Amino acid sequence: MRLNGKVIIVTGGTSGIGQAIAERAVAEGARVLVHGIERADGEAVVGKLGAAAALHLDDLLDPASPARMVAAALAAFGRIDAVVNNAAIVARSNLATTSAANFDRMMAVNVRAPLLLIQAAFSQLKANEGCVLNIGSINAHSGQANLLDYSLSKGAMQTLSRNLANAHCADRVRVNHLNVGWVLTAREYAHQIEHGMAADWPQNVPEQFAPSGRLIMPEEIAAAAVYWLGDESRPVSGAVVELEQYSIIGRNPSKTASNSTKG
Repeated sequence: MRLNGKVIIVTGGTSGIGQAIAERAVAEGARVLVHGIERADGEAVVGKLGAAAALHLDDLLDPASPARMVAAALAAFGRIDAVVNNAAIVARSNLATTSAANFDRMMAVNVRAPLLLIQAAFSQLKANEGCVLNIGSINAHSGQANLLDYSLSKGAMQTLSRNLANAHCADRVRVNHLNVGWVLTAREYAHQIEHGMAADWPQNVPEQFAPSGRLIMPEEIAAAAVYWLGDESRPVSGAVVELEQYSIIGRNPSKTASNSTKG
């Protein structure tokens, strides 16, 4: 029971990576406030997890929602030991299609809400020597051409993690960050279908994106999250960890042994 006795808030916990983290955290002995926006999805997750979980429905576009989430966690479990900022909007945009409204919406959910949730929970995190785990994306480094606003938001989130880790190390509140690669969630599967992919697209992902022959699964992200949420990773803070199938820095998938220039 690597998280025994801990109370953890997981945003976007009713599906995908967030659901997998919530489920794994409960399996490791934690109690979890599961945040989401769809009641049916949330009730299904919390129903499966039982008394160790409580559901809180809220729209992260509302700047008052983080304070409500913290109040809900305290009402349900009496303390907060960790926050997982997982919820995010993923929407395609580029220089030609983005707008002020799209940018503001993306930043509000993907950056402002995590910041305000950490702020609202900070007194509890400090009192309990707790931690924050921010779920980012490898798009933080530069991103895809068709994910302009999303990539900008994930770059900002990465800086948020490092800034708070530096600013609050003496408070013994650890802030760490996972930059995840391409993960096969139910939402990602549906998203690709909506954009014209065939029903069997996960079985046909190009090797440069999935050299292992498959995409990463949410449960594998959750397994990594347990380490950063637990005391095993203490006192490490400010870590940005890439959870991807290949090296991010210096990667050049077009180069192979057969076409590289010999020196």
